[in-house]
Amino acid sequence: TDRIAAGELPPAPPRPQGLERNVVITQWDWADPTAYLHDLVSTDRRDPTVNAYGKIYGALENSADYLPVLDPAAHSTDQIVVFPEDPNYGGAPQPAMATSPYWGDEEIWDAATTVHNPMMDSDGRVWITSRARDPGNVPAFCQEGSDHPSAQAFPLGRSGRHLGVYDPSTDTYTPINTCFGTHHLMFAEDADNTLWTSGGGTAVGWLNTREFLETGDAVAAQGWTPFILDTNGNGRRDDYVEPDAPLDPSLDKRINSGLYAVAPAADGSVWGSNLSYPGAVVRVMPGADPSTTALTEYYELPLDENGNAIEGFSPRGMDIDRNGVAWVALASGHMGRFDRSLCRGPLNGPTATGQHCPEGWSFFAEPLPQFKNIQQSGSSEGSYYTWVDQFDTLGLGSNTPISTGNQSGSLLVLNDGEWVRLTVPYPLGFYTKWLDGRIDDPDSGWQGRGLWATISSRAPFHMESGAGTTSKVYHFQMRPDPLSN
Repeated sequence: TDRIAAGELPPAPPRPQGLERNVVITQWDWADPTAYLHDLVSTDRRDPTVNAYGKIYGALENSADYLPVLDPAAHSTDQIVVFPEDPNYGGAPQPAMATSPYWGDEEIWDAATTVHNPMMDSDGRVWITSRARDPGNVPAFCQEGSDHPSAQAFPLGRSGRHLGVYDPSTDTYTPINTCFGTHHLMFAEDADNTLWTSGGGTAVGWLNTREFLETGDAVAAQGWTPFILDTNGNGRRDDYVEPDAPLDPSLDKRINSGLYAVAPAADGSVWGSNLSYPGAVVRVMPGADPSTTALTEYYELPLDENGNAIEGFSPRGMDIDRNGVAWVALASGHMGRFDRSLCRGPLNGPTATGQHCPEGWSFFAEPLPQFKNIQQSGSSEGSYYTWVDQFDTLGLGSNTPISTGNQSGSLLVLNDGEWVRLTVPYPLGFYTKWLDGRIDDPDSGWQGRGLWATISSRAPFHMESGAGTTSKVYHFQMRPDPLSN
């Protein structure tokens, strides 16, 4: 603060160079001046040609109970009202965190549903993590004594957010009451269109959306499982010791490894990130009956003999590529890469508890300066999420990892080991927490594909354009050269 008071400024960022000069950014306003966005969705992650030229749907988290909608072809916006399943549960105004220069102490947020993350299926339905009931009003089928298979294996209690689905073909929204908590969600590549979720704390939950759409039975269609390490090394799930108990050579081990991100892989495994120090990426293999057969692998960021991070640490959002390699945003100012195929030691057994595969990790310092007087590798960047462009929706190749450049007003694309920074010039303050990629027309070159992102700041009205500023939708496209039409 003394240096700032004396007038010291950070170094000026470099001007765009090379591929960075080829980006075309189109932007629209949406939502309303008191709302803030968390995420958006444009297509089915598994097939980015779904919903070509179609509407974009957003999530307003704590601010309001509707999904903002953008029709980029018509340049129009709309709102889809969402609501809890329990008609007696409603939102309440949330006290201001601090006095606002624009709103004073007015309570401008009052959402009951707290919609966090949307995903689209192959038919264009929008599935969301959304509150369906009072978090403490736990249904009997979730608890001990229930005949639900997952509850018999691992009963659950309080959960703060659940699921919901909006069907544009009928213009109907349906809340879905789940036992497990939710945060992010993503579809598996299976016949059941299984929707896996993070945010369940001690368990990971899923919804068989095929069964739910056919029957409407949310109880039968959902399931969950705890995180069990195969510490006895026999390749199957057995009875286990609890997280606070020492290893038993004859038993497995349960860990509290709540997922932040969730990312089903093409091989049927489900990956996620664990927010801790040094943090970890987590791999779950569901097995034939996930409630009782799922096994977990837990890969921590490497530590030295003194417990200090060797390079990167503290994951946040992560994704998986088509080859099963995990890419993750790190608080150390890196993008981390974890390749399980590089592990040399056993992946189960008594030593496979976190620090057993340092050779699987590699790190890419993000393209911002490091903090002064810090000698470790890294940067002052603080990326919120890493998303992998599995199907070349941007045009820089399949399996391209992209981080949200939250301290640099940009998207950070790792292109063949080199950073390409896609900077948003106006309004200053671009801050996104997620992105999506869609191919509108595979035969029209760069104009038929691109990335979609939104302003995810909780205070868009504090951006450059001030009071009345709403969140934005951004479409990033890459021309072959700066003068291409």
